[in-house]
Amino acid sequence: MSDQDLLARPSGPASPSPRVSAPAQSKHPQHTNRNTVSLDDVPLNGFHIKIAGLTFGAHFTEGFALGTIGYALASLNKQMPLDAFWQGMIGSSALMGIFIGSLVFGWLSDRMGRQRIFLLSFLIITLAAFAQFYVSSPAMLCALRVLIGFGMGGDFAVGHAILAEFSPRKHRGTLLGSFSVIWTIGYVVANVLGLCYADASPDAWRWLLASAGVPALAVLVMRIGTPESPRWLHGKGRIAEAQAIVLKYFGPNVTIDGGHDDHAHGAQGAHGGFARLFKPDLIRRTIFNCAFFVCLVIPYFAIYTFLPSILKAIHLDNGSGADFLLNGFLVVGALLGIWLTIVLSRRAFLIGSFAVTCLSLLALSVLPESAALWMIVAFAVFTLTMSAFSNLVGVFPPECFPTEVRACGVGLAIACSRLGSAVGTFLLPLGIAQLGFHSTMLALSAVLLVGMIVSIAWAPETKHLTLNQASGA
Repeated sequence: MSDQDLLARPSGPASPSPRVSAPAQSKHPQHTNRNTVSLDDVPLNGFHIKIAGLTFGAHFTEGFALGTIGYALASLNKQMPLDAFWQGMIGSSALMGIFIGSLVFGWLSDRMGRQRIFLLSFLIITLAAFAQFYVSSPAMLCALRVLIGFGMGGDFAVGHAILAEFSPRKHRGTLLGSFSVIWTIGYVVANVLGLCYADASPDAWRWLLASAGVPALAVLVMRIGTPESPRWLHGKGRIAEAQAIVLKYFGPNVTIDGGHDDHAHGAQGAHGGFARLFKPDLIRRTIFNCAFFVCLVIPYFAIYTFLPSILKAIHLDNGSGADFLLNGFLVVGALLGIWLTIVLSRRAFLIGSFAVTCLSLLALSVLPESAALWMIVAFAVFTLTMSAFSNLVGVFPPECFPTEVRACGVGLAIACSRLGSAVGTFLLPLGIAQLGFHSTMLALSAVLLVGMIVSIAWAPETKHLTLNQASGA
């Protein structure tokens, strides 16, 4: 008689079967039927693609909205002359908003649920993006960019969490890493539009900035009806609701394996919150995610927010075609990053990429301006590698934190990164003006060196683990 026949056969007094006893069935439902599969191992289906599409659309919008500012500033400066202070403030304003929004909405998401923030964040982004068309002062534009960033911060925190909680582990790295690809495409599309149309008319910068509202509105409409995360519901004790969502979208044989995540972690911090991230079992992962994220995005945002100004400073602007070449490398690097996320370990990819980008900026800091070709090569290597391993910012944080504080953990990492990048973006034009291009590149290479050291010391390997195992201590 087969094991399945034994499971199907009622167990009488003479033939008790501990495998189907009530306590075992209640605690580990996935063990009661060989056909049952955990949510971590469910096959990829159309619903996964839909959730991924909604989050990818969001990142396209966010990349687009951030990418418009560099060329819009150059056009805006002809109507409203900006000194280095206001250039830095406007350039970093969305990043400051992301810092606040990721903390606030990350905290709310772990308490109120993912779905509400999933909608609210893009309502804010849509309204603020369209409102940029009517700005009348640098201060007004700065305030609206902060508001856009506020919504983005919420979407970064909840988007990474909700996609991680729905994704099967086999495809989780690819799906989470693809955030960077779509973000980069949005960023490059904005750059190309800026290159082509920023000077088309005196008010072209208004149209360029407000155009971010179009994809934002599309994402907002398509997100209506998105279900709540069953892992979040399960962690809150709303078992029936969680099972109903799993049944609807994944079938009757799929279970939520919440044992380790909900019980082992919950015993130490049942109420979650930011304080939970600094308990002994999570503090090292918290510091690692914040530190590596900060060290990665400081040079990324500082350089590419002011790419036209940087290329001009090293005499590679306009006719050289360097801007188109570097934007092309951003896209190629992002696509390459998906493949590298699949074939390499998380640690090796992260540490090696920090080393390559550090050496690239070090080369830029010592090369003379007359070595234009070698400067383009160094910039291209930096761009390709930076774009590739930026995929990991969507992978590491959601894999490192348990469900009850996943959005808080992701939100805190994003908040720290955006605070650092906002400071870096604010200081970059001042640094180039006061210290010169080469010294500024040397300082940014030192930031990448710190990121490599932190990664060597603390980066966990989470590639082949379930979401519950990956978020374990």
